[in-house]
Amino acid sequence: MAENYDVIIIGSGPGGYIAAIRAAQLGLKTAVVEREHLAGICSNWGCIPTKALLRSAEIMHYSDHLRDYGLKIEGTIKADLKAIVDRSRGIAQRMNGGVGFLMKKNKVDVIWGEAKLTKANEIVVAKTSKKPMEPQAPLPKNTKGEGTYTAKHIIIATGARPRALPGIEPDGKLIWTYFEAMVPPEMPKSLLVMGSGAIGIEFASFYRTMGVDVTVVEVLPAVMPVEDAEISAFAKKQFEKQGMKIHLEAKVTKVEKSANSITAHVQMKDGKVEKITADRMISAVGVQGNIENLGLEALGVKTDRGCVVVDGYGNTNVAGVYAIGDVAGPPMLAHKAEHEAVICVEKIAGLPNVHPMDKLKIPGCTYCNPQVASVGLTEAKARAEGKDIRVGRFPFVANGKAIALGEDQGLVKTIFDKKTGQLLGAHMVGAEVTELIQGFVVAMNLETTEEELMHTIFPHPTLSEMMKESVLDAYGRALNA
Repeated sequence: MAENYDVIIIGSGPGGYIAAIRAAQLGLKTAVVEREHLAGICSNWGCIPTKALLRSAEIMHYSDHLRDYGLKIEGTIKADLKAIVDRSRGIAQRMNGGVGFLMKKNKVDVIWGEAKLTKANEIVVAKTSKKPMEPQAPLPKNTKGEGTYTAKHIIIATGARPRALPGIEPDGKLIWTYFEAMVPPEMPKSLLVMGSGAIGIEFASFYRTMGVDVTVVEVLPAVMPVEDAEISAFAKKQFEKQGMKIHLEAKVTKVEKSANSITAHVQMKDGKVEKITADRMISAVGVQGNIENLGLEALGVKTDRGCVVVDGYGNTNVAGVYAIGDVAGPPMLAHKAEHEAVICVEKIAGLPNVHPMDKLKIPGCTYCNPQVASVGLTEAKARAEGKDIRVGRFPFVANGKAIALGEDQGLVKTIFDKKTGQLLGAHMVGAEVTELIQGFVVAMNLETTEEELMHTIFPHPTLSEMMKESVLDAYGRALNA
C-alpha cells in the first residue's frame, strides 16, 4: 500500500524545505521529494555559492586598492582560481548538508527520486536520472526511494532552470549557463554576457573584478531593467568606469563557434550588426519553471508561460495541489519562495489571519559592485499609476561612514505618496545596500509614514543614516546635503 502523508512537497529548494519544516512544526506528517540535491539551486548553484565567488572578487578589489587605505603589501597578489571555486563548492556542500540535518531534526521524510502526480493526492516516485552535485553531502538516514505515496496536500516546489534562446543554446564549453560560470576550469581572458538581469550582471561583475575583459549585451534600454531608471543609470556608469563594455537595446542574433572562442553577431540599436569575439559567453536571459513531467496536464493544473498559476496562498485550480517559489512565477527569488512556503502551509493548516503574498513588498537585491537593492514601486511605475509623489535622494558622497570606508559612490532614493505620506518605494545603489534595504521593507510592512521615519533615530556614523536623509530630502529637509 502507498505510504500516506498530510503534506508532500516536490522539491527541496528554499520554498520546498521551508514548507516542509513549517508543516512539521504544525504537526503535519510531512515528506519532501528531491531528485538532484537537497537545498535546491539557491544553496547549491545560485544565491549562496555565487556570493562566495563575489566575496573573493571583493577582496581582490580591495587588494588592488590597498594604497587608498594607507596599506602596502610587497609582491603581487594573485588569484588562485581553483581555490576560489573549491571554496564556493565547499560552501554549497555545507548548505546542502545543513538542509539534510534540518529534515532529520524536524522528522521530515526525504524521498529520493523523480515525482509525478497521478492523482490530486497521489504521486509516483521513480529513480532519478539526474546526477547529484559534487561533492554531495550524505543523505539523511531516513531517506526513502521509489514507490507510490499519497497526501491530502501536494505542494509543487520544483524551481526553475536557465532559459535558452533558439540557436544560441548553451553547450557547457563555449556558451555557459550559471552552472558552468561558477566552476570555470580556467579564467577566460574575455567574456560576453548576454542579459543584464541579476544573474548576468553579478557574473559580469565577478569576472571583470578578476581581470577579465567583459562585454554585456542587453536587449532592453537599461541594465538591470527591473530597477528604477535612475539607479540603473548610476550603476551602469560605475560598471563602465570599471572597464565593462555595455551595449543596450542590442541583441545577439547569431553565434559562431571556433575551437576555443565564440563570435557573436550583435544587432545594435541603430540596426547595424557588430561582431564581438570572446573566449566564452554566458547566456543569462532568464529562467523558466520546471513544470515538465509532473503530470500537471493530465490533472488539468493551469500553467502560463512556463509557470504554474496560483493565487496569493499558493492554491492552483486543482484542489489539494499547490505551487510555490520559482515554478509559481516571478519574482523568482529565494526569499519570495520561503515566504510563499509559510503562507501556503499555514493556510493548509487552517491558521487564522494568514495574509496572501504581497509582491510589492518583496525586496530585490543584486550583489554586483556596486550593489543594488530595491522594494516597492519605481518612480516611473508610481507616476504611471497616476500617483502624486514626492521623491527624495541622498548621495553616498555626503555620508561620513561611506567616505571613511572609501565607498562614496552610491545613491539612496525614496518615493512617497504626497497626500498620505505612504512609502511607495525605496531604491539604492552602493556599498552594502543589500543589507540596508530591509529597513525600508520593515517600514513598508508596518505602513510607516514619512513623519515616523523622520522621527526615527539612526546611529552615527552609519550608512543607514542615508535612509533617513533620503526621506528628509523628499520633504525638503535634508540636513547633510
